[in-house]
Amino acid sequence: MAIIEVSNLKKSFGDLDVLKNVSFEVNKGEVIAIIGPSGSGKSTMLRSLVHLEEVNDGTIRIQDEFLVQSGVYPSNKKLKQITARMGMVFQHFNLFPHLTVAKNLELAPKYVKGESEELVRQKSAELLKKVGLADKADVHPGKLSGGQKQRVAIARALMMNPDILLFDEPTSALDPELTGEVLQVIKQIAEENMTMLIVTHEMGFARDVADRVIFMDNGEVIESGTPEQIFNRPKVERTRAFLNRVLH
Repeated sequence: MAIIEVSNLKKSFGDLDVLKNVSFEVNKGEVIAIIGPSGSGKSTMLRSLVHLEEVNDGTIRIQDEFLVQSGVYPSNKKLKQITARMGMVFQHFNLFPHLTVAKNLELAPKYVKGESEELVRQKSAELLKKVGLADKADVHPGKLSGGQKQRVAIARALMMNPDILLFDEPTSALDPELTGEVLQVIKQIAEENMTMLIVTHEMGFARDVADRVIFMDNGEVIESGTPEQIFNRPKVERTRAFLNRVLH
């Protein structure tokens, strides 16, 4: 059953068409890797799913509710209800530098959801353990490596109990030796049946972890299929040319 339905999404910045008729569906529990060259609209598309970008036209349905319908958005209250079901992990972590790791995790559930101090503290301890950072609860982000910061950002997204997790190039700001530890955490979450969309340039990871790969270029979905099909038997020349460039 489709948990996300996107149809005919269009977005332009001035004269530049960033998204042109983008359509796809995501089923519950599916892990989707979105690949493609820089500037192909991948991040804009992802950000539009959580209303960080407003589209000019098209429809996004999340769990059978319209986030936007033919370019028209519902009330702010409705938008907040729908986007609250999704967690987003950004390229550059976006942690609060003046708060400890634990406080970074606890802020939103406490103030946005009104969860109790005790519950929030228990949950943050569990999630830090899950991402391998149980010993960093009282440390400030400035004392962490990039890989550790990104694992904190993933734990923070999970604090809100999202139904869907979105990752925007989660490893592109990291040194290669730190990339593996972050991908390992994402892989672990994928195995727990979390619905995930991951914009990534890590082709090996996309091949190993994704149920489906979407290739975008020039603001369009060019091709979509299983990792095996996309990486070994792409149907479209543009997909083939891109993969030849990045894999060789």
